[in-house]
Amino acid sequence: MGCSQLNTANASRSQNEPDRPAMKTDPSASSGADDGWRLPNQTPSLHEVHRTVPVPRHFSFWRKMLAFSGPGYLVAVGYMDPGNWATDLAGGSQFGYTLLSVVFLSNLMAIILQALSVRLGIATGRDLAQACRDHYSKPVAISLWVLCEIAICACDLAEVIGSAIALNLLFKLPLVWGVSLTALDVLAVMYLQNRGFRYIEALVAVLILTIGVCFLAEIIFSRPDVAAVLGGFVPRFEIVRNREMLYLAIGILGATVMPHNLYLHSSIVQTRKYEQSAEGKSEAIKFAVLDSSAALMFALFINAAILIVAAAAFHANGNHDVREIQDAYKLLSPTLGVTLASIIFAVALLASGQNSTLTGTLAGQIVMEGFLNLRLRPWVRRLITRAVAIVPAVICAAIYGESGTAKLLIFSQVVLSLQLSFAVIPLVLFTSDRRKMGEFVSPLWLKALAWITTLIIVVLNAKYLLDWSGLTGWFARFFH
Repeated sequence: MGCSQLNTANASRSQNEPDRPAMKTDPSASSGADDGWRLPNQTPSLHEVHRTVPVPRHFSFWRKMLAFSGPGYLVAVGYMDPGNWATDLAGGSQFGYTLLSVVFLSNLMAIILQALSVRLGIATGRDLAQACRDHYSKPVAISLWVLCEIAICACDLAEVIGSAIALNLLFKLPLVWGVSLTALDVLAVMYLQNRGFRYIEALVAVLILTIGVCFLAEIIFSRPDVAAVLGGFVPRFEIVRNREMLYLAIGILGATVMPHNLYLHSSIVQTRKYEQSAEGKSEAIKFAVLDSSAALMFALFINAAILIVAAAAFHANGNHDVREIQDAYKLLSPTLGVTLASIIFAVALLASGQNSTLTGTLAGQIVMEGFLNLRLRPWVRRLITRAVAIVPAVICAAIYGESGTAKLLIFSQVVLSLQLSFAVIPLVLFTSDRRKMGEFVSPLWLKALAWITTLIIVVLNAKYLLDWSGLTGWFARFFH
């Protein structure tokens, strides 16, 4: 189909959808960045909240920072979801503070990749899914969509099971019922998004603060060895050589750097109504990167705190095999001698799971719209994307029950990590292409860091797959 036919089809579709406001193409919005794209960019993702948060030009630095704050915290939610809890608890109880270096390096990678996501969304007006659909052939774009949906299902599996475990621990609610209840987050997203995108951001911020306060209390209760904690941030080659440690390290990487967050961030930064000039976009990129970097440093504190508490409470006391979240809940209060420790742990888990499902719903909507160009009513679209993720979680909860939740959670994070390359490589390619990005193309130092990050992700995943398939030993014997 030619471009003229596509434009005619889009025009007729717009006429048949009276509930969508018409989008006008701003000639100044391209800033030279449209030359490398095949199709015109006329319909933004999340169009109902697109450019709805005003950013007055003459605000002071701090007021502008406040206006841009929000999207980074929605993204950071994915970096402290129940999947992180499973990998961090297992890593801390088995290997003490050793894997803190992996948590730290994964967070640095996340900051770099989310900065690229911001740059793509603001400079081009496209989210990553739309960019992939434009750049790649239809079969490749569909394949990337399928892989992204698998990643979202894996992520949602962790989130809804985490919430269901918290409901079970606090209220003795059966796991399958708890998983089903988490589907109600669709109603919360619909209600809050109709009130304004700032309401979603405010709810997420409150839940993040709840998690932070809970884990600050847990660290105080567990009294970790400060010298050992600092030593854990130093990388060790042992992590790569030890297969179990590598498996958890890849799980931590997948739990920290989530592929769907790259799609999410490139879209929600466009909720801000910044100036569409080159100067306005440059300023928007600066503030959006500051927002996401600050939010991800807070996520680093949460992830490190979970691992530190597990190392101090369990590993230091000889409990080296605490993998189930339920086991951690039962052992925390007796081990630390603080009655409230377990309840605080469960409250933080519930806040984490509910927060993550909110943002997961938005990410599912962005991915489906961007890759498939589906234009459905918002409530229908959200129900479809939520069902795609919830159904596998209900099936897994029914089959495995409470006893297999830790294995499911860690496996889901490894799946996320294995899918990560298919989101990261297109993102780095697009943001390094001057024809697509114009003057906002990544500078040389950022390109270098981005490709190093990509190489680390690809190599770690390849190493794990070789270990899993038994080919590592075969290669070792062959080249010996």
